[in-house]
Amino acid sequence: MPDTSELSIIQHTYDLIRWYIPILNRMPLDYKLTLGRRIMDGLYNLLENLIRNKYQSNRPIKLSSLEQLNSDLEIIRHQTRLAHQFELLSTKRYEYVILALNEIGKELGGWIKSLERG
Repeated sequence: MPDTSELSIIQHTYDLIRWYIPILNRMPLDYKLTLGRRIMDGLYNLLENLIRNKYQSNRPIKLSSLEQLNSDLEIIRHQTRLAHQFELLSTKRYEYVILALNEIGKELGGWIKSLERG
């Protein structure tokens, strides 16, 4: 059951990890240990840094960190596209992941804009 007290971007990232990691773990070993591992690490790092930023009170540091997470998210998008092109993800699963990543990206962009407005 989702934690309703959590920021929605953190909950969406958490939910994506719960859904995506088991799929990545079923990749053929040579892909799981390379591309799969990079995607997994990227997702876990994204979640960890979103949680850290939730508690960061220094606005310039928070803004800089969130902007870095935006590029990290883009890397995960490209790695996921590679997984699909290598036929490691079905089109249906690829579409689901991309929609989830786009939702996370929209929320991240909104968080960044709210900090820029001050």
